[in-house]
Amino acid sequence: MITSDRRISPWAHALLGACVAAALGLAQPALGAETNAKADADEKADAGKKSGGKLMIQYAPNAIHYNYSVDHAKQSWLVGAEYIWTSNWLVGFSYFNNSFNQKCQLVYGGYSWKLFGTPKSHAYLKVGGGLIIGYRKPYENKIPVNSSNGIGLGVIPALGYQYERFNVQMNVLGTAGLMFTIGYDIFK
Repeated sequence: MITSDRRISPWAHALLGACVAAALGLAQPALGAETNAKADADEKADAGKKSGGKLMIQYAPNAIHYNYSVDHAKQSWLVGAEYIWTSNWLVGFSYFNNSFNQKCQLVYGGYSWKLFGTPKSHAYLKVGGGLIIGYRKPYENKIPVNSSNGIGLGVIPALGYQYERFNVQMNVLGTAGLMFTIGYDIFK
């Protein structure tokens, strides 16, 4: 059960609804084989126009924890950038305030799978993993693989929906909670 000492704003509920709708397939009707073939052809044409992929900037205003703790920060925000090649491989960097008010960085690589939709509007599943820097005493054990100097490893699966240059994404933060991000492709 998700608990918190603060109320979730209406826009956060809307963001959650958009992610759930994308996950359940309500945001886009099922596509037939003919439509998928056209979408694949359109995607290849778009890939030719964009030589390298896309650069997404991301922002998360807060995290939602599964269980409340008095040690949690009032706001666990994130800002980041992610480069996604046309092959769907990706690299990224995030700077964030963790759940315990420690400034941290995440340097990662990963892959994104398109679940359904068109090149301009689609749901996706993403998995990224890399170095998490900044979880220090007394919270160094809050991530599973971490050294005493605050350098650890992490894997973050995500489910999202891309609409043209914008996206919303739900990131699963292990057994701790969820973080919703909004993003924008700054290349056009």
